[in-house]
Amino acid sequence: MSKFLQGTMILIIAGLITRVLGFVNRIVVARVIGGEGVGLYMMAMPTLVLAITITQMGLPVAISKLVAEAEAVGDRRKVKKILVVSLTITGMLSIIFFPAMILLAPFLSQTLFTDPRTYYPLIAIAPVVPIIAISSVLRGYFQGKQQMKPYAYSQLLEQIVRISFIAICTKALLPYGIEYAAAGAMISSVIGEFASLLYLLYMFKLKKSVKVRAKFFQYVRSGKHTFTSLMRIALPTTGSRLIGSLSWFLEPIVVANSLSIAGVATTLATKQYGQLTGYALPLLMLPSFITYSLSTSLVPAISEAAAQKQTLLVEHRIQQAMRLSLVTGGLSVVVLYVFAEPLMQLMYGTSEATIFVKVMAPFFLFYYFQGPLQAILQGLDLAKAAMTNSLIGATVKIACIFALATQPNLGIMGAALAIAINTVLVTLLHFATIVKAVSYSVYASEYVKACLSIIAAGAAGYVSFHHTFVMFPLLMRTLAAITVTTIVYLLLLIIFQLIKREELAQIPAIGAFFAKKKRK
Repeated sequence: MSKFLQGTMILIIAGLITRVLGFVNRIVVARVIGGEGVGLYMMAMPTLVLAITITQMGLPVAISKLVAEAEAVGDRRKVKKILVVSLTITGMLSIIFFPAMILLAPFLSQTLFTDPRTYYPLIAIAPVVPIIAISSVLRGYFQGKQQMKPYAYSQLLEQIVRISFIAICTKALLPYGIEYAAAGAMISSVIGEFASLLYLLYMFKLKKSVKVRAKFFQYVRSGKHTFTSLMRIALPTTGSRLIGSLSWFLEPIVVANSLSIAGVATTLATKQYGQLTGYALPLLMLPSFITYSLSTSLVPAISEAAAQKQTLLVEHRIQQAMRLSLVTGGLSVVVLYVFAEPLMQLMYGTSEATIFVKVMAPFFLFYYFQGPLQAILQGLDLAKAAMTNSLIGATVKIACIFALATQPNLGIMGAALAIAINTVLVTLLHFATIVKAVSYSVYASEYVKACLSIIAAGAAGYVSFHHTFVMFPLLMRTLAAITVTTIVYLLLLIIFQLIKREELAQIPAIGAFFAKKKRK
């Protein structure tokens, strides 16, 4: 069993559980504080992501890559230097950005977001910056060693702790106002991240092969070369993520002001933005836990293969990632498009955001490719190219939001279309960059077979929901129809050989079956 597929499978299983738990969080928040409260929550979130992106400096990816290379040659001293220098950088940056978030909160809430109530969520989330700064270094370390279990379990723990506190915090603060309840949701996130950090520290102490505290400052002083190596990868990666984070930071500002130009009141604009980014987008992004797991495993796997000049293995990894992204993304598009309305109704108790899901779902097939493609670029030392692609996409998205959302007949739908345009554009640019950099063959027949599987499964799901299971209650009807859709889709994938036996064998139950059969 390859480390790449084994690590990916661990992350996929943990990612599925994490995303389901994350959705429980969102459902609780949505039902307690409603669309307007979710709007306040989602307006504050991009500011946090921007602060974290700057604090991390792209180091998790750089650490993962350099640790993988050091482990390949058994250089423990280099691993220690990587950790010491990384912790020093993130520690210093978090000391700057934690108070900066608190000081800038009044200006951001009153001037840029046009809704002063965002002040309280902004203040509540600020303490998470130094916590994530340290935990991201440890996660990068475990990824580089291709030990995915600590990384995966830390994510699970974070969600479990967050769920334990989410209802308590939001309900306790709701009587004081929606803005305080949104701040309560942020506080539960801080507690969850802190629990995750404690677990990572415990696992690092348990599994570490180097002593970080011994001669710490000596390693800092002699870490110039390590710092340069980290920055060579981290800065372009930061640039790429910074562009994405800055774009997301500007998004609610541009949307709020564009809707204002279109004549939409501030309260309604906040509610509509909450429906798009708090209801529709999380549902569309839910299946990306699979491609995110691929991305996390790809950076060290591609880096190691490239360092050993194994070009055939590099192409094999890319082919695996693209095919798995295609088949998982295809099922996601079918389920989200066909069952958008019942899913929204069951999860949030309202189907108001259904139109966003239906319009954006076909475009999001490209989104499921985007993470793995970016990870491949980083593994091939093409992070600068990924940054350029992200910059082009972000510029086009902001321009499209302003051009489309200001139209009275489009409004918030203009913002949804702009996000879809950005998704398609960046994915195509990433793919074009990879094709130029490495030898890569595109098997058109696989994509044709996948499209046929998507259409057939979608038709089966539609007939099942609207004709076969109409006598069942909504929940049972939806689950039964999704089950039929999934079975039809998986059968077609097996018939068309879009899922290989090697990949099926990584699933514990199926792997045991294959092993038993082989012994016989």
